[in-house]
Amino acid sequence: MPLTEADTCRKLVVPKLLAAGWDSEPHSIAEQRSITDGRIVPVGQGFIRKPPRRVDYLLRFERNFPLAVIEAKPAFKTAGDGLQQAKEYADMLGLKFAYATNGREIIEFDYFTGRESLISAYPTPAELWARYRAGSRLSDDIAAARLLTPMNHAVGKGERYYQEI
Repeated sequence: MPLTEADTCRKLVVPKLLAAGWDSEPHSIAEQRSITDGRIVPVGQGFIRKPPRRVDYLLRFERNFPLAVIEAKPAFKTAGDGLQQAKEYADMLGLKFAYATNGREIIEFDYFTGRESLISAYPTPAELWARYRAGSRLSDDIAAARLLTPMNHAVGKGERYYQEI
C-alpha cells in the first residue's frame, strides 16, 4: 500500500528535519500551521467559511522568525508536485526559502538566487540563517539580533496568523 501524505510526513519528512537540528531550542518545526482563515462564500441567504489554508511545515529559526515553508506530498507523487504550492505559501508569508518533498526527494527554491535545486537533506538552522543573512545583506550582528528580538508573548493566546505575517 502506498504511503499517504500523513505517512510520508511522519515516517520520512520529520526524521530528516530532526536530523538537520530543527527541533533543538530555539529552533522549531511548526506542523500544519494555518496561514489564512478560510474564504467566506455566499450560500443562499447566508455564508459559509471554506477550510483555512495550512502549510505542512514552517521552519522557525526562533519562535517568532520563520525562515522556510515545506510542502509535503504522498510518496507516490513527485516532489515537484508540491513546489508551486510551497512557493505560493512562501510568497504569502514573505519567506525566502520554499521546499517541496515526497519524503525521498527534496526540492528547494531560494528566492534570493531564484534557483530551484534538488537537495539530499534539509539545511541546518545555522546554514539557513547564514544564507538568509547573506541574501538580505545583513552583515551587521546588531541589526541581525534586532531582527530576532521577540514580540510580546505575554498575551496568553499568541498571535493570529496575520499578526505573525
